[in-house]
Amino acid sequence: MYWFYSPDIASLTLPEEESAHCVQVLRAKSGDHITLTDGQGTLYEAEIVNPHRKHCTFRLLSQTRPEPLHTGHVHIAFAPTKSADRVEWMIEKGVEMGVDAFTPVLCRYSERKTLNIERLNKIIISAAKQSLRASFPTLNELTPFSRLVTSATETDKLIAHCIEGYAPTDNKQAMQHSLTRGNDVVILIGPEGDFSPEELTLALAHGWQPVSLGPSRLRTETAALVAAHTALLINE
Repeated sequence: MYWFYSPDIASLTLPEEESAHCVQVLRAKSGDHITLTDGQGTLYEAEIVNPHRKHCTFRLLSQTRPEPLHTGHVHIAFAPTKSADRVEWMIEKGVEMGVDAFTPVLCRYSERKTLNIERLNKIIISAAKQSLRASFPTLNELTPFSRLVTSATETDKLIAHCIEGYAPTDNKQAMQHSLTRGNDVVILIGPEGDFSPEELTLALAHGWQPVSLGPSRLRTETAALVAAHTALLINE
């Protein structure tokens, strides 16, 4: 099964890239039935009217709205790694798992301070179609740490850190014990150099709960996926 992405369903026309894949690669013909998604949670069954390689048109036959994959809203906020490939891999796998939103965060010790948002959005679309997701996750702009921690609105706000000897870590607990099924959650993952003490102090002052992802020291992209998987399992 292959789904096509059409953000503007009302146009009754596939975007150029989707048209090329449908007509040139998959050899679709007039009268063939295809499945479309608008990325906002709705699926459409359609029939091809004009199989043009740049603007393939269709007529709608029916629409459905599948049940969400999980309860709550799972948001991963992360400091981008020095390697762009690792960021892309993390985003792709997070989409496949069911993450609802990603926010790259600019921290004091961040190794990467720019991102190709357009490329990452293409990866999100491709991964969402591949994993048959009707609702595509949101990718937010690169956000300063202070803005994120002071403006997050999720019920559960978790920050995973490895700072040794920081007094408030006395109440740090395993992440799975800090989640409530059905709550919206944001999990903040720091850079390879971790958060600064000042950043952790600011987060705790704004109600963030420090959590542990286990005894192993994890790379940023690995930690992000471990956190995502834990939250998604709790919210199944």
